[in-house]
Formats: sequence, C-alpha cells, structure tokens
Amino acid sequence: MNLINRELSWLAFNERVLQEALDPRVPLVERMRFLGIYSNNLDEFFRVRVANLRRMIAVHKRTVDGFEGTPAELYIEIRKKVLKQQAKFELAYHKIVEELAAKGIFHLDENSISVSQQKVVNDYFNSTLKHAIIPILLDKKTPFPRLRDSSIYLAVRILSENKQKIKFALIKIPSEFPRFFRLKEGDSEFVILMDDIIRLNLKHIFSIFSFDSIDAFTFKFTRDAELDLDDDISVSFFEKIEKSLKQRKKGKPVRFVYDERMPKDLLDYLLNALNLKFGINTIPGGKYHNFKDFISFPSFEHPEFNYQPQPPLCHHDLEGKKSLIKSILEKDVLLHFPYQKFDYIVDLLREAAIDPKVRSIKINVYRVAKNSQIMNALLAAVYNGKEVTVVLELQARFDEENNLYWADRLKENGARVIYGIQDLKVHSKLLQITRISNRQEKLVTYVGTGNFNEKSALIYGDLALLTAEPKVANEVKKVFRLLENNLERGIFKELMVSPFNARRKINTLIEREIKHAKAGKEAFIRLKLNNLTDKRLIEKLYAASSSGVKIEMIIRGICCLIPGLKGKSENITIISIVDRYLEHARFMIFANNGTPEYFISSADWMERNLDKRIEVGAPILDKALQTEIDTIFEYQWKGSVKSRLIRKDLKNVYRKAEGKPFHAQVMLYYYYKDKALI
Repeated sequence: MNLINRELSWLAFNERVLQEALDPRVPLVERMRFLGIYSNNLDEFFRVRVANLRRMIAVHKRTVDGFEGTPAELYIEIRKKVLKQQAKFELAYHKIVEELAAKGIFHLDENSISVSQQKVVNDYFNSTLKHAIIPILLDKKTPFPRLRDSSIYLAVRILSENKQKIKFALIKIPSEFPRFFRLKEGDSEFVILMDDIIRLNLKHIFSIFSFDSIDAFTFKFTRDAELDLDDDISVSFFEKIEKSLKQRKKGKPVRFVYDERMPKDLLDYLLNALNLKFGINTIPGGKYHNFKDFISFPSFEHPEFNYQPQPPLCHHDLEGKKSLIKSILEKDVLLHFPYQKFDYIVDLLREAAIDPKVRSIKINVYRVAKNSQIMNALLAAVYNGKEVTVVLELQARFDEENNLYWADRLKENGARVIYGIQDLKVHSKLLQITRISNRQEKLVTYVGTGNFNEKSALIYGDLALLTAEPKVANEVKKVFRLLENNLERGIFKELMVSPFNARRKINTLIEREIKHAKAGKEAFIRLKLNNLTDKRLIEKLYAASSSGVKIEMIIRGICCLIPGLKGKSENITIISIVDRYLEHARFMIFANNGTPEYFISSADWMERNLDKRIEVGAPILDKALQTEIDTIFEYQWKGSVKSRLIRKDLKNVYRKAEGKPFHAQVMLYYYYKDKALI
C-alpha cells in the first residue's frame, strides 16, 4: 500500500513549525517562541513515538508502515532528520539573536557580560536563586540521582591539583523562576539565561573546593512516557493512574541531548550512569537546551516584536443577550475559536448554575486549564443545587495530574464524577444542559472539536456547535447515557460516534461520492483534519480519487496518504497550514450531488480515534452555518502565505497561488470582524 511513514510525516510537520522561526515575515519574538514550540513538540515525540518505536525494536518487529526497512533502520533515519533539523534550529536561533541585537536587545552570557552587569546579576543570584540551587557531587560512593525528563541540568567539571584531579557534579536548573533575566542600560536592553547566571556563580557554589578551572555544560534527557496500567481489579482506575504517573518518572531514557562542547570524560560518565549508548540515544546540540521555555521569551514591550493584537470577537447572536440559553433555544450557533470569544461557554455554564429551570448539567472533559473557569462554573452549579455530572478522562497524556486534581475537587463538592474507561479514552467534547419549562424538557447542547480550555481557546482554531435541535440533542443525551451506564449501546442516526458507527458512516459517505462520480454527478470531498493515518480510510480515499471524486484536504500534522500518484490519487490535493494559531478544527463536507452534507468532529482519521476512543461528530444542519463552514474552508484553501503542499518527498514547499498573497488566518479574522457588526 502506498503510504508515507507516520513518524517521518510528523517530523515534516515539526519542520513546518521550524520554518516559522526562520520566516522573516513573522515578528521577531514570535519566531523565538516558535523555536520553543518546536522543541516542546520534539520532546513529546521522543517521549511517545520514539519510545514506542524502541519497544518495536525490542520485540524484533521487522516491518513499519510506509517505510522500506526495519524499526531499527527507521530509528536511524529519524535520528538523521532530527540532526539536520537541529542545524536549522541553531541557525534560526543565531539569526534571531543577531536581529534582536540590531534592534538594541542583546543576549548576554558569562563571557560577554560587563563588570557592572555582573554585579546586578550576582545580586539577583544571591537574593533570589542561591538557595534554590542544589549541587550534587557525583562519585562512586553516592548513587546517581534520578533525573526528571522535564528539567534541564548543568553537568559541572571541576579540575584541580594542577589539572590532575577531576570532580563531576550536577545542578538542576530551578524551574520555579523565569529562565530569562532582563537588564537595561540607557537605550539598550539585555537578557541573560539562568543557565549562564549559574555558570557565573560556579566558583561561589563550589567555594569549599580549590580548583584550577570549573565549567558547566547543559544537557537534558527524555524518558518513555507510556503509562502502564495493571489489571488489578481491586484497585480503582483513579489509583492506577496515580501509580502509573509515579512509574512514568522512572521510565527508560530514550534521548540524551547535550552541549557538543562537553568534554569526553564527562559525557562518558553521564552516558554510563544513565545506561545510554553514544550515537544511539545521543544528540549533540548547542549551548542551551529545553527551548520549550522560549515559548515564554519576553517581548521587551516592543509591539513590533509580536503579532498584531487580534482580540476574540463577539458573536452577533450571543453578544448582549440577557439569556444565552434562550438564544440557543431559538437558533443554532457556531463558534469559531480563537476568532470568537470562548467566554460565551463559561457564561453559559454560569447562567445554567443560577437558572431555576435548569435541572442538570453534563459535560465530558479531556483537558482543562489549571485554574479552569469551566470547572469553577461547574462548582458554582453544584453549590446552586444542580445535578452536575462530569465525565473526566484521566488518561489525557501529560494532563493526568491536573485532571486528578479536578476530579478530587469536584467530588469533594458534590459533583458526580465518572472516569473514562481504561482501554477506551473519552476524547469527545460534549456539554448538555437539561432545562424544564412548561413541563417540557429542552436540551441545550454543545458539540465541539477542541477542549473546554479558555487558555488554549486563545491560540487553537476550533469549532463549537451550540444547538437545541432534537435530532442532535437527543443523540448526545444517548452518548452521556452510554458513558454513565458502562457503555450501554445506543443507535445513532445523526451523530458519528466512535467506536460504534463513525467508521461505517464515513465509509458510507465516501461510497456515495464514488457512486455519484461514476454516474457523472457532482462529487467532491473536503476535509480539514489534524492527522490522517488510518489505512482503511486512506485506501477508500484512493478508491474515490480513482473514480473521479475531487478531494481537497487541509491536514495540519501527520498525513500518511500520498497525493498525486498516477492512477491512484491524481484527484487529491493536500495542504498544511502552520501559522499564528494552531489549526485544530476537524470538519468534513461531502458534495452529495449538489446537496452537501457537513459534519464537525472531535476525531482525526486515525485508528485510535475511530476504534479505540469515544469520539463524537455532529451534522451541521442550519443552512447559514453550512455557508460559514464553506467560507472557512474556502479562505483556508485559498491561503498562499502559510500553506505548504503535502507531497511524497516531505519537502514542505510553500503553495503558490494566483493573484495577491492571501493570508488565511488574517482574512478569517476580518471576516468575523465584519460578521460581529451585523
């Protein structure tokens, strides 16, 4: 089967993120932040995907989809690509530093700092940092410390007695303080990393030793992030997650990134202590690591260093209304974040909390903010005597601890909390408010593509349908019943519900387009997804293309389908948009011979989403909202500034379009700005 390998496709996606850091059209500090996003993405890739690949190697699996070679050979290929990207990363970083210097903002280190600047920095160290620094001497008498894979470390080399005696030590860089320290002198500004502040003070930290030289080199490493849940039925799911989180902190190392200037004796010592092999788990890099902290790089109060402000806009059907519930009962509403306000969802819950006619609120939660406005609104509903049911997914990777915290708080205050099922994550985005008026039950319902998270709603592009349409609302009620009653099976005619009918429904919709194309009728498929990896659906799309169905897809991340293959996928064109906002919405449009059908969904077209998760997609039935979905796709498809073509060679070539450059995300903002005035 013709496929692009999943891991290599993901690396191509992350290279698109790196392109943003190199793009001079992107404001300067935003480029630095894209380096942070790239680094954070890569950390997660190694913790999850590369760790899984190494497990495949361990069990001697011989083949990998989309790659002509073994898992071991794929691992080598991944390492080659990461090293190439590392070179581009370093180039981008140095370019940004140079351009900041040209604007009067200078990066200091322990070698370039002046005497007066060092006094300011040392005062900061002594007053704030000193007591958070814990040096650990490394020797045969002391067990090597357990390292955290979310941290950065300085490996210290102390040379004494005429350079004949060597001591090694470790310092964990404190995470509770900002990584960047700013100084100002006249019209110039300076920034120094905490790493270098510590380097400047190594002589004070190790003052009890006499030495000829002392140096420190940054490194970090990444552990396998898989959660192993045992089958002990005497232990609750909550307890299993808590136990597995502790075990994750002891997971096997899968990557060791280090300052390439690190002396061989120090590098060998660390690799031996961590049971790693040079050239297999190791990646040499520059002086600084854990660039994810650069997501918070300061903007220095220079507006031109950041994107132009685009505050979320009001929705004309909701703004200024006395009752959001009554507005939704009157007509369907589609919200598009971050262009429009997420506040409406919090306000909807707050209204439901005090509405005497509201009986219950049900919601399923995957990821929420740490100090979540959504969760606080649900607590307000509990305090007001509403029946609140929260289906909380404890297995949301890297958000497990936050979800455990909220599970405890909700239960303590009287909410009913239901956990996801061990082997079936609940990834849908549903909310339902039951209101009784004149003895009639009304179901105010939310079906979304993204999380109930007010922070991510400022940067993630997502869609949310608010409706009281009985066809949709009654089936969402069935989904909640399914989750509350241990997978009580329901029949769904309108919704796409994984793992029950979603795959079958999508297949049926594609088959209908194939049938229409063969009959000479209008046939097309337009898809917007994060990832496309499901082999059976890819094969079905190949069949549709071969039958004459025109297929246009916007895939942000992984795409295993190869477009443009003669006789197979010539009718398929795929683009990827990486820009200011993370494209996260998922929707589908099927031509249906001139009467198009529209769906939004929480699910990507991946095996896990269709077969191993609870996911929900809903039809968009309102004609005005269908037109809005068309406009979103049209704007993004027309985009030429941030659109790359997805091709077999994974080269991330920018798409060329006729006419003036069209910046899709900027133009969508103006589109919603105009709508807000209607």
